[in-house]
Amino acid sequence: MALRISLQNRLTLSYGLFISLALGILALAVNQFTGKVFNSLVRNNIARTSGEIARTMGDQWRPLEDRFDAGAVEAMGMYFVHQGYIVSLEDAAGKTVWDARFCDMEQCTEVINSIARRMEDEYRLDGAFRRELFPVMYNGRTVGAAAIETYGPFFYSETEAGFLASINRLFTIAAALLTLLSIIISALVSRTIASPVLKAGAAARNIAALHSGAFPRSGAAVRIRDNYRTAELADLSRSVNELAAELEAGERRQKQLTADIAHELRTPLTCLQGNIEAMIDGVFKCDREHLESCHEEIIRLANLVQDLNTLSSLEWENLVLNKTEFDLSKLLRVTADQFRAAVREKGITLNLELAPCPVSADYNRLKQVFINLLSNAVKYTDRGGITVILKEENPGGTLREPAGALRPSVTVYIADTGIGIPEEDLPRIFDRLYRSDKSRARSTGGAGIGLAIAAAITAAHGGTITVESGKNAGGVNPKGFTKGSALGTAPGGAVFCVRL
Repeated sequence: MALRISLQNRLTLSYGLFISLALGILALAVNQFTGKVFNSLVRNNIARTSGEIARTMGDQWRPLEDRFDAGAVEAMGMYFVHQGYIVSLEDAAGKTVWDARFCDMEQCTEVINSIARRMEDEYRLDGAFRRELFPVMYNGRTVGAAAIETYGPFFYSETEAGFLASINRLFTIAAALLTLLSIIISALVSRTIASPVLKAGAAARNIAALHSGAFPRSGAAVRIRDNYRTAELADLSRSVNELAAELEAGERRQKQLTADIAHELRTPLTCLQGNIEAMIDGVFKCDREHLESCHEEIIRLANLVQDLNTLSSLEWENLVLNKTEFDLSKLLRVTADQFRAAVREKGITLNLELAPCPVSADYNRLKQVFINLLSNAVKYTDRGGITVILKEENPGGTLREPAGALRPSVTVYIADTGIGIPEEDLPRIFDRLYRSDKSRARSTGGAGIGLAIAAAITAAHGGTITVESGKNAGGVNPKGFTKGSALGTAPGGAVFCVRL
């Protein structure tokens, strides 16, 4: 089994390594830059000091005696030897006034060896003593020459070496502190990132356990904080909260569905039970009238079960559409003709505005959609009329089938001037078994399944179905549309829009 590392530890390790590596590279770059600058300063200091030595020797010239002050030259020379400068002085005639190598060979050798060890052992710099001549001037006149030997290409004096060691210690301490700080920052940052993820995971497990019945409900909804400043974390938290809310809403809908089905079954069963018991007890005669009443309730039950079975197959099975090429206007005309008798009986009009429109779809399934929509329109329209309009929106074919093929977009409008749908019911009008108390009254005989079936079939074709309504104001416009609003909301009644 592969070793698993928690997100927080992985982030801490990653951030720690990254910051440490960055600090290491930065420290190396700063050290290299500082070293170059310091070495340049050392070289300049050696050159400046060598010039100062030559000028100092010139100050020891005694013009009245026409010679150098040998005692002063020796004192100055010994001082510079201890600073790492091996000096020898000659007068203008070439006579040696003072030579550090011969004057105090032991001390000179010790200084030379000390400088060589310091530069070779501590700083890994191989070099050798180099000799350079400087003229010794007095009042603008050359009075001699100073030969100055220094360790090249450069060397650190004890003061400079101590200063460089202090800088290196400072860098070492700073690097250690920054590394520790980077680890702390990495742990805090990783915890900030990992904590919402862990909370989201825990919330998801609680949601799963809650909706699987693994533990009793406490009545409290599962929610987590979703106001993080990091966009991805806020989106993750919102997604978990939306999932929880959707599951809770789905569970409520499931409970409501069970109650609705029980209610729809209870009414015809109660009627059947009452009629049959009355006939058994002799209260009702067992005649054609009462038997027909029982038969109507049985048909109602059969239709309800058939609609539920149809809806279940559309929602839960992989619906296979038997697509063929046909003229959608002919399908609409044939479907509308089935309602001519009911329209005449109610004294309303049925207007068709159809133009030839070839489509590739499942003929029988689409016919069921428009039967359900026209059936609703006829049921809830007592004056005015119903209008069916077919429009081809984009003949060029800019929409795509699920398989990727281009297809034209067609829209079917079915508008009525009936009692309309309350605005608060519009979002749920396509839910299973949902009926508005007034606009979908029980007296019409609907069970609230037809629109859900129509929506499912339309979605299976890759289309959409929507509705607009103006409640309890209809009847004046036979076409059901307000002036100037091309197929907008009916002044009263409803407009169903099917886009394919």
